[in-house]
Amino acid sequence: MNSLVNYCKTSFYFLIFISISLFLMSMKFILSDLVYFIEWEVLSLQSMSIVMTFLFDWMSLMFMSFVLLISSLVIFYSNQYMEEDYNINRFILLVLMFVMSMMLLIISPNLISILLGWDGLGLVSYCLVIYFQNVKSYNAGMLTALSNRVGDVALLLAIAWMLNYGSWNYIFYLDSLSTKAEMMIIGALVMLAAMTKSAQIPFSSWLPAAMAAPTPVSALVHSSTLVTAGVYLLIRFNVLLTDLWMGQFLLLVSGLTMFMAGLGANFEFDLKKIIALSTLSQLGLMMSILSMGFYKLAFFHLLTHALFKALLFMCAGSIIHNMKNSQDIRMMGSLNMSMPLTCSCFNIANLALCGMPFLAGFYSKDLILEMVMLSYVNSFSFFLFFFSTGLTVCYSFRLVYYSMTGEFNSSSLHPLNDKSMTMLFSIFFLMIMAIIGGSMLSWLMFLNPSMICLPFNMKILTLIVCLLGGSLGYLLTNVKLFFINKGLYYYNLVYFGGSMWFMPVLSTVGAINYPLKLGLYSFKSFDQGWSEFFGGQMLYNQLKNYSLYLQEFQNNSLKIYLLSYMLWFIILLMMISFIN
Repeated sequence: MNSLVNYCKTSFYFLIFISISLFLMSMKFILSDLVYFIEWEVLSLQSMSIVMTFLFDWMSLMFMSFVLLISSLVIFYSNQYMEEDYNINRFILLVLMFVMSMMLLIISPNLISILLGWDGLGLVSYCLVIYFQNVKSYNAGMLTALSNRVGDVALLLAIAWMLNYGSWNYIFYLDSLSTKAEMMIIGALVMLAAMTKSAQIPFSSWLPAAMAAPTPVSALVHSSTLVTAGVYLLIRFNVLLTDLWMGQFLLLVSGLTMFMAGLGANFEFDLKKIIALSTLSQLGLMMSILSMGFYKLAFFHLLTHALFKALLFMCAGSIIHNMKNSQDIRMMGSLNMSMPLTCSCFNIANLALCGMPFLAGFYSKDLILEMVMLSYVNSFSFFLFFFSTGLTVCYSFRLVYYSMTGEFNSSSLHPLNDKSMTMLFSIFFLMIMAIIGGSMLSWLMFLNPSMICLPFNMKILTLIVCLLGGSLGYLLTNVKLFFINKGLYYYNLVYFGGSMWFMPVLSTVGAINYPLKLGLYSFKSFDQGWSEFFGGQMLYNQLKNYSLYLQEFQNNSLKIYLLSYMLWFIILLMMISFIN
């Protein structure tokens, strides 16, 4: 076990050192307004050369530093969380491969190298989702892989379309050709790829299903890597979204995703799925503010969200680990008495998610909502932004009421404790970042201060929505509300809201049911129909019967030999007489 401990710790020290270095470099790049575009000639053969390009600017460096920080803490956390796993070496290597794929995607200004990182993420995420190797994991992995293949195909089509330009370095063409029809087609394909990777409607069902992966993987995947790859790609292509139909379409879809995920989380009882739906809601928020043209705000929320969402997953993993792998929040209660440190961090992460003043989430979410109020946006989108924010607070407080307060609902003999120091180290580190991260990033990213002037009632609208959401979350924990009218829970509207608008069913049974039925009908009509009966099968039966007759002749039967000899003799006599 000691070698494995050192293996995890080595990865932790190495990644955190690179993370701090990249963060300091990003500060230098922001202050000096630097951008490095590096070309590496991999192979030069006569007149042909294969060139690898990298783009280093403050955005890519800062994002890489955050990804490496969270992945280093996740690996350190896994040291204790996965200690009973015999294949922990393989698990750490998979996580490192995952991080390297993300690095390649972040620093690529070229669609080919983006595809390498993009497909690397898809492949390794499949390996991590099916890590526990049971039926549920396999189904979730297949749904994840096939949903992401749609985006991969869109990216391949964008690569094929960019052949018209003579280079795949999209960064050269964005500004000069942003109004051209060809660039719009490329932008639409990239947007489709980003929608699949960031699980926007109608590709949302894979994200909660990917919870079949180990919890440390969920902390990494759902905070800063896989699901944010789509948002990051669109941040790079943001020029194509403004003042075009694509931006308006993305605003509608992402707003509905935000609303749908917030609604679904209020009916969910699985701890990890609630946090996964919370991720989906926040991705909708990032996408929608990005589609309105505020790409820096989307990036700001991407970074702050990574901090408190990784913390939320790590605390949830610690609770599940201590609950002996039970994820049902109805089986919890009064956890703050047994696990005070973990629960404190869990509550801080929840409050940061809700946008509690002066925590990480507040600086980005409050700024986003105020910019929405200042912008020229229609009433429906305005409603989706604020109602979804209320739903976020609602499911967060519902989760706290179920797990932290009330009676303890598990068995009387339980091993709940806060003694896992390795896990607590990672949790505490991220807790500090979740408290100070938003304030620090707001000072660093927005060098020129801007003033947002709003009427008093609009200024406190966010606070009112949050208070109403928290009150509704308390009411939802009162289970008697459902049992007063037992039909309420099974009423179609409630079932529709709680099942992610039937998307998991439509993505699995809905997508495969009719093709399978079509295959059955074609099998019955063609393979087992009249054409087969009078065609291939009839020929087969006739040849089989002839071979059976021949086999009778080849058996050593005295009667057949005697009869054939007599026939042969008679035919011979007839031939002789005919000749004469």
